[in-house]
Amino acid sequence: MKALCWFGKNDVRVEDVPEPKILNPRDAIIRVTRTAICGSDLHLLDGYIPTMERGDILGHEFMGEVVEVGGEVKNLNVGDRVAVPFTISCGNCFFCRRELWSLCDNTNPNAAIPEKLYGFTTAGLFGYSHMTGGYAGGQAEYARVPFADVGPVKIPGHLEDEQALFLTDIFPTGYMAAENCDIRPGDTVAVWGCGPVGQFAIKSAYLLGASRVIAIDRVPERIEMARTEGRAETLDFDDEYIFDKLKEMTGGRGPDSCIDAVGMEAHGGGSFDAYLDKAKAAAFLATDRPHALRQAIHSCRKGGTVSIPGVYGGFLDKIPFGAAFQKGLTFKMGQTHVQKYLRPLLKLIEDGKIDPSFVITHRMRLEDAPQGYHIFKNKQDNCIKIVLKP
Repeated sequence: MKALCWFGKNDVRVEDVPEPKILNPRDAIIRVTRTAICGSDLHLLDGYIPTMERGDILGHEFMGEVVEVGGEVKNLNVGDRVAVPFTISCGNCFFCRRELWSLCDNTNPNAAIPEKLYGFTTAGLFGYSHMTGGYAGGQAEYARVPFADVGPVKIPGHLEDEQALFLTDIFPTGYMAAENCDIRPGDTVAVWGCGPVGQFAIKSAYLLGASRVIAIDRVPERIEMARTEGRAETLDFDDEYIFDKLKEMTGGRGPDSCIDAVGMEAHGGGSFDAYLDKAKAAAFLATDRPHALRQAIHSCRKGGTVSIPGVYGGFLDKIPFGAAFQKGLTFKMGQTHVQKYLRPLLKLIEDGKIDPSFVITHRMRLEDAPQGYHIFKNKQDNCIKIVLKP
């Protein structure tokens, strides 16, 4: 079969690889009908995530048709169309029973690696390094889905693939980011980063009752989508001093909640701390570039919440933790507990409350995925979200 494989920094290729097989009675094999390039994939492309190996199959946003099931999978049948969560969860451990699906204790066969880095293991993730299990991803013609009796959700026939695809990651990720803000009527939510997750965070904040959403980015097409599709007020951080502007827009108080949908590779325009982040990362003196997070902490009102769906991987430098302490901020973050949100968000789609396909700007063949990565990384051709069809 064809699959997109990682061969090094800025080097991904479509290769012929063996088709997956059932390895465990709780497995299923999926014929992938749609898959997508995620902003998190760029961290792999840029070499920021350790433990990648040559030939690893990428991709954690995918859906398709069940073509084979293991003997213990009773909830799926051959021919079912399913969306597959990017988090792999057993359904039985301490964390799964509490709907903390991305913290599963049992699905990462390489648990010793994250335990060494973080103290505890992570759940297994599709296509996201050997630190998270070394599972083959879904930017391929077929994919093996472990614990298929727990993860995938069946998609009704009247929905198009593109309406359901983003249940696998970015819609639940944006929704959980907004839910973590504990939004109350009248609240103002500020969102850093208007990429796909940021777009869903904006829409989700309104779905959960926010009165205002202020979106912050520097890319014109992302700002425009946040304004037109998301009904957000927008700021360009290249043109304005965000802290002063947010205080002005909120009567001197600051936003009630701030969402960092940027993560570890923030650019930061021409600010001094952004230049320092880049220099330290280049010299291997720091791992992440947390400019957006610093701004979010600085800008959030006293007693507010900072929600972090943006991926961070290592150690952060010069975080204004004193300000966070003195202002009594609440922090909520983490990989998305996708299984918790699948059915509620599927119902929102079926009820016409949201059509997640609004975020798609590019549709490409799987064979063109390397060019898609180049376009997406370099923000060319007004690209916001790429969907691949094997």
